[in-house]
Amino acid sequence: MTVVGIGADGWAGLTDAARAELAGAQVLIGGARQLTLLPPSCRGQRVPWPSPLRPAVPGLLAAHAGRRIAVLASGDPMFYGIGRALTEVLGAGVPRILPHPSSVSYACARIGWPLEDTEVVTLVGRPAARLAAALHDGRRVLVLSADAGTPAAVAALLRDQGFGPSRLRVLEQLGGADEACVEGTADHWPHPPGDPLNVIAVDCRRTPGALRLGAVPGLPDEAYDHDGQLTKRHIRAATLGVLAPAPGELLWDIGGGSGSIAIEWMRSHPSCRAITVERDPARAGRIERNAGRLGVPALRVVTGRAPGSLAELPTPDAVFIGGGLTAPGLLDTCWDALPPGGRLVANTVTLESEALLAGAHRSHGGELVRLAVAHAVPVGGFTGWRQAMPVTQWSVRKPSASTDAERSTEPAQDPGDNR
Repeated sequence: MTVVGIGADGWAGLTDAARAELAGAQVLIGGARQLTLLPPSCRGQRVPWPSPLRPAVPGLLAAHAGRRIAVLASGDPMFYGIGRALTEVLGAGVPRILPHPSSVSYACARIGWPLEDTEVVTLVGRPAARLAAALHDGRRVLVLSADAGTPAAVAALLRDQGFGPSRLRVLEQLGGADEACVEGTADHWPHPPGDPLNVIAVDCRRTPGALRLGAVPGLPDEAYDHDGQLTKRHIRAATLGVLAPAPGELLWDIGGGSGSIAIEWMRSHPSCRAITVERDPARAGRIERNAGRLGVPALRVVTGRAPGSLAELPTPDAVFIGGGLTAPGLLDTCWDALPPGGRLVANTVTLESEALLAGAHRSHGGELVRLAVAHAVPVGGFTGWRQAMPVTQWSVRKPSASTDAERSTEPAQDPGDNR
């Protein structure tokens, strides 16, 4: 099998090697639009991709096993393309990949943006809300469009997010004979839907006075819709620091409240995933709205009580418990669910839950800290400190079996032993 990237310029834009593979293939698989770009000299059986595509890949390949197959892909097959699905099914290195310049490379070349300084967000098969996490004043973002209606949807989202002055350029049919570009601002987007094959270049400009959202944990409390059940900004930043999200990791957020911990976990990297468990349906709906507005609509919200709702969830890399600590078996269930090296962080403001954390600290080690925050407030004609409720936090990393064995052989020491 060979996977051939093809652009809007079709056959004329292909290398000799790519043309030879397509001309010699017994089966040609691709999108209907891509297949029409091939000349009659490509005599192989033309098979359009079914919809939905991903589930159909194994069966389609099996149906043509033993035949010489060429698969067509838009641009670079390994950049949000079919190459990923094929390598996941067949294994890396099995299909031969012949890439073509991607639409992102074409777009950066046309408008003079360094590719390494440009963020790329795809909205193909994904909600427009995920663009929100990439919006920062002065940044350049390329959006891969789902269809002709995407530019208007992006303009509307920018207005809603306080980025109405942003300049938009829609580049259509990049690399083809019908290449075109239209532009405007999100505040006053004047263009009707154009060609469905387009890329949107966004020069991000924030509206003066709009709420500023940074790239690290500790977003302003005003960024969230909440009913008081919110891990406040400074405690939230400290909690995410201990949770230490890394690319690709999964978080369980138990007692989601307003979803702030899970949302900021996911905002730390586009590949971070989170599941929040919240027993109150109204709060669960609020979490979903907050997640969409803050650019992480993929946050999974489970409405139900823990620990019962945790039974079928995928294994987490980290667990945060922000509520429900006194529920029977919750702490043990979360600890047991973690793999070796997984992290658990629990916050509480009550004496009853604090006693549970003290016991867990004795059993499993880790770090037990108390976090206190005070805010300056008017006191008559002067200023004084108003103390927020202190938060007790237990954080721990689950050891491996080998670490447990090593610890079990160490003699216990009295605190006063100075050896």
